[in-house]
Amino acid sequence: MLNLKHLASIFCLLFLCFTASAQLGFSHELGVIAGPVQFRSDFGSRSDSKTNFGNSGIGVGIVHYINFSYRADCNCYATDTYFSDHFKLRNEISWNRTNLEHLGEWVRPELVSLQAEQLRGHKGVAQNFDIGTQIEFFPLSIRSFQGFAYRFAPFVSLGVHYTTFRPKASTTFDNPDPNAFGDVFDRSNIYSYWFDNFPPGSDDYPINVDGGTTWSVVSSVGVRYKVSRFADLMLDLRWQYYFDDWIDGLDHNWRDYDKHNDWLVWLNFGYIYYLD
Repeated sequence: MLNLKHLASIFCLLFLCFTASAQLGFSHELGVIAGPVQFRSDFGSRSDSKTNFGNSGIGVGIVHYINFSYRADCNCYATDTYFSDHFKLRNEISWNRTNLEHLGEWVRPELVSLQAEQLRGHKGVAQNFDIGTQIEFFPLSIRSFQGFAYRFAPFVSLGVHYTTFRPKASTTFDNPDPNAFGDVFDRSNIYSYWFDNFPPGSDDYPINVDGGTTWSVVSSVGVRYKVSRFADLMLDLRWQYYFDDWIDGLDHNWRDYDKHNDWLVWLNFGYIYYLD
């Protein structure tokens, strides 16, 4: 779990990056982003539309850009190079949360088995705190966009984020054993077939909410719309793949249905302000 020590280290790092780029004369942009998240996890079937649209949440964040095309120290354009006119560096702190449940094929209304009821009762929460950097490429000239030569500026990006995750798990399964009722960690409450891959007496378990940290790769495609000399609106569609399969607190590996790590799709809307 992210603590005050981690937060202090993160903000110190961002402050050092900001200071170093300021010393080099680069200009800066600051913005906020927010929008719906589809979390693709081990709940339900990944290719099922009910699962994908049902297991949706929200994400919010703060973004900081280093703009290489303009120099803040002289209020003038930087040396005209392809890199300075087509690339920006994006630093970000963001948070997302999604309530999860089993939807789709394995909990169809006509299924009345004990296992189907166990799945229907099992709920989860994926909540993640991210910090990372992306390099953004603008096919059109950044200078021309800032000079109102056109209003729209599409871009693509690629980067790496460090993620702190803290999932939750619960169940509403009405277990006839009163000692197990409401306890998602009681084996009699869990979808029994998930234990096929775990040897009898093994300490391995398909649910784990201890949380932890991991890395993720982030890629996005988006567009900016210039509303004024110092402000842009942004629309950004992100794909984020985690290097861990416990982000949602579930890793069952049953019949290869759970053979991929967790990932998400985030459609975010942003407002970007030019500081210099």
